Amino acid sequence: MAHGTTVSSACLGLVGAGVGLAVYLNRVRWDRKTLRLVEELKHHDSAQGTKQETTKVTFGGFNQLPEPVAKYLRLALTEGQPLIRSARIRQAGKLRSPERQRAGWMPFMAVQSFSALRPGFVWDAQIRASLLMPVRVRDAYVAGQGAGQVSAFSLVTLADEHGGAELAKGELLRYLAESVWFPTALLPSPRLAWSPMDGNTARATLTDAGTTVSLDFRFNDIGEVISVYTPGRPRAVGGGYELTPWGGRHWFYEERDGMRVPTEAEVEWHLPDGVCCVFKGKTVEAEYDYSA
Repeated sequence: MAHGTTVSSACLGLVGAGVGLAVYLNRVRWDRKTLRLVEELKHHDSAQGTKQETTKVTFGGFNQLPEPVAKYLRLALTEGQPLIRSARIRQAGKLRSPERQRAGWMPFMAVQSFSALRPGFVWDAQIRASLLMPVRVRDAYVAGQGAGQVSAFSLVTLADEHGGAELAKGELLRYLAESVWFPTALLPSPRLAWSPMDGNTARATLTDAGTTVSLDFRFNDIGEVISVYTPGRPRAVGGGYELTPWGGRHWFYEERDGMRVPTEAEVEWHLPDGVCCVFKGKTVEAEYDYSA
């Protein structure tokens, strides 16, 4: 009996070691895939950067913009500052699924890399779904293509989406909503146009790689973006997509690298049975690279 117990313990130890090695190797593969996407993001960003007509912020022509947009850009930016080429933001907060609201909130830590000259981002999050199940989530929009992947223990793939018009539209909307974290991306350009709505709201329309999205930005009296909204962001439902009202809020502005940016945000879906907040997060750290 003692010998059998020893053998059983040894076998269990070998199985545990094997599982641990598999988890480690898959975590390495996950991190390498994230790095490849970030490098691809930089490549497309650099290619776009060579086509920029200007590399600095100029306030000339702001009077032709909707009044709240001009006020916001003058508040958020400094005339003469270089355009942001890329941003890297560390986040902390909590998430929940709109389909599993009763499961509650899950804490997360994430690193998000953005391209500011051509739309693109890679979001890599570590989520504590439970005490025993760490989850990795990667959301991306690179070279006009959307992608999303969810993995438990960096080992078991729970979801994997790539390509398609609906996914690209959804990810480009996310990029536009989060551009307030690197505000030179919200300057008018051949890709991005602003149109007036009312004294505190304007619509931003962004086009990239054949995909066009629009998002309504609401500003407070001092010029800060306080919320964004679209009546139709594609939401994954039952193997397909449904256009669903979606938006979020920004607040607690701070000065970073001479710019005013929000550091806290919430995101919500407007579902048939009510509004569901799915993201509450804050910016822990932000790094910027500039075009000049």
